[in-house]
Amino acid sequence: MKPSLPQGTRDFGPETVRKRQYILDTIRSVFELYGFQPLETPAFENLETLMGKYGEEGDKLIFKILNNGLERPEKHAAANEDFKKVLEGKNVKGLTERALKYDLTIPFARYVAMNHGQITFPFKRYQIQPVWRADRPQRGRYREFTQCDADVVGSQSLFNEIELIHIYLEVFKKLKINVTVCLNNRKVLAGLATLCGGLEKMTIITIAIDKLDKIGIDKVNEELRQRGNDEASISIINQYLDIAQQEVSNAEILKQLKTMFKDTTIGLEGIAELEYLTTNFETVKVDVTLARGLNYYTGTILEVKPLGIQMGSIGGGGRYDDLTGLFGVPNIPGVGISFGVDRIYDVMDEKALFPNELNQSVKIMLVNFGEAFEKRNMEVLKALRAENISCELFPDAIKFDKQLKYANKRNMPFIAMIGEEELNEDCISVKNFNSGEQKKMNLTEMISLLKG
Repeated sequence: MKPSLPQGTRDFGPETVRKRQYILDTIRSVFELYGFQPLETPAFENLETLMGKYGEEGDKLIFKILNNGLERPEKHAAANEDFKKVLEGKNVKGLTERALKYDLTIPFARYVAMNHGQITFPFKRYQIQPVWRADRPQRGRYREFTQCDADVVGSQSLFNEIELIHIYLEVFKKLKINVTVCLNNRKVLAGLATLCGGLEKMTIITIAIDKLDKIGIDKVNEELRQRGNDEASISIINQYLDIAQQEVSNAEILKQLKTMFKDTTIGLEGIAELEYLTTNFETVKVDVTLARGLNYYTGTILEVKPLGIQMGSIGGGGRYDDLTGLFGVPNIPGVGISFGVDRIYDVMDEKALFPNELNQSVKIMLVNFGEAFEKRNMEVLKALRAENISCELFPDAIKFDKQLKYANKRNMPFIAMIGEEELNEDCISVKNFNSGEQKKMNLTEMISLLKG
C-alpha cells in the first residue's frame, strides 16, 4: 500500500517544526508577559459539550468519534440503523458520544464551569493546542491546525479588550508581520437585527454578512431572501454595509452608525464600546462587515488581517458574557483572542520573515577520523554540551568530503577536526563555513568562539 496523509493534514519536518516553534515561543512569551497562565484540555470532548455552540455552519464541521465496542457482533445490527440516522444528520448516542474539539474556547468554558469554585477571578489563561474541523481544505485552511488562545473570564471591564489588542500588536511586531486589527461589536449587529424586525433575525443576518468578502453583496442579498428577509430589511442591511465601503475615519463611521441606530438602545451601547476602544489605539479599524459567525459572542469582536498578502484573518476573537451559562454556571463574563498559527506560518514563509539561524540546529560538528581519536572527541563533546553549545560527532569514519557535505546540508556553521597533528599539539582545528577561515585553537578558545 502506498502511504498517504488524511486530507487537510500535514507532516512537519525538522526545519518546519523549528519555524513553528519560533512562532509559538514568541506568542507564549507575550502571553506570559501579560500575566496569562497555561492550561490544556483533552483532544476530544463529549459531543453534547460542543454541539449547538458554533451556529448552524459550525456544527456541521465537528468531527464526531465512533464509540468503542462496535467490534462486538451483538452491536452490529443496532449500529447499522444508527449509521443511517447519522447520515441523515442526526446524533445517535449509541454510536457517537464524543467529538474532536472544534476550538479552544468552548472546552475552556466547560473547564471554568466545572472548576469555578476553585478558580481565582479574574482568571487569565492561555492555551496552545491542536483543534480539528471537517472543513474543505484550501490554502490557509486545514482540518487539523494549532490554535493559540488567551482569555480573561470573570471581568466585564473593557480594559481586558485593550490588553488583548496590545498582545496582538506586540506579537506581530516581534514576528515582523504588518497587520490591521479590525473591530466591530455584536451589540451593533443586534441593533441591526432589531431594525430588521427583531433579535431573532440576528443569527441569519450575521451568517450572511460573515460571507460578504467570500461571495459578494449580490449573493449575500440572495441568501437573506432565501432565509425569509423582506426587501425592506435587505435595504436596511445594505445601508449598513454601505458604511463599510467608505474610505473614512473610525470617528466618521461611528458617527454614521449613531445616526442609523439613534433609536436602538443595544446598537448605541455597542457603538459606545467601539468609541472607547478606538480612542485608545491609532492603528485599529472599525469594520462593520465583521460578524464572527459564532453564536456565543455578545460584545466586542475582532479580527487581525495581514497586509500585503492574499490571506484570510490570522487572528480573531471577542467578548462572550455568558458562555459558561451554557453549562449551568451563569454570569461569568469573558473575552478572548486566538492566533491562527498555520496561517501565520504561511505568511512568514511567503514573505521570508523567519530568522536565518532557525535553520542551524547544530552549532558545530566534529569530523570522525577513526577510533584512535574517539576519546578526545568525546571529551570535547562533553565540554561543549556543558556550555550549552549544540554539537555532534559524525558517527562513522567515512570519507572527509562526505562528512563535510552532511554538515553543509544541516547548515552547521562550524566543523572541528581532531587528527594526529591536533592530538599531539593538544589543539583543535576549527573551520568557519561562512567565512572559509580555518584556525587551530585550544578547547577554551573554541568555546569562546562558539559562544561569541
